[in-house]
Amino acid sequence: MILIYGNQVTRGIWRELPDERLVEGWRAHAAVTGDLAASGELVVSAALADASLARRVPAGGGEPLVPGADERLAGILLVDCESFERAVEIGSRLPEAPYGVVEVRPVLRDGGLEM
Repeated sequence: MILIYGNQVTRGIWRELPDERLVEGWRAHAAVTGDLAASGELVVSAALADASLARRVPAGGGEPLVPGADERLAGILLVDCESFERAVEIGSRLPEAPYGVVEVRPVLRDGGLEM
């Protein structure tokens, strides 16, 4: 799974981009997901709503919590590809990658790693 994170710095960078650069960023995402769909490697891709709308499910039935950390999950791509290295290569193509906010993590299935 490829996890895309954001924080105050990266959100500021995106907010300050001129409209044409924002369009380029969205087109870059569309190109990556289009290529992955064409190759059969894309399982799902989703942008997530702002983290302020998230609620953490509390242990023991207490009050729901709003996430407090600055680093927030902003989107995901679940890919089914030949290797972990291929997933890292895909993650490096995302427009967020130059800012160091893309993480690639194997998925656990049936108690084991799914690569």
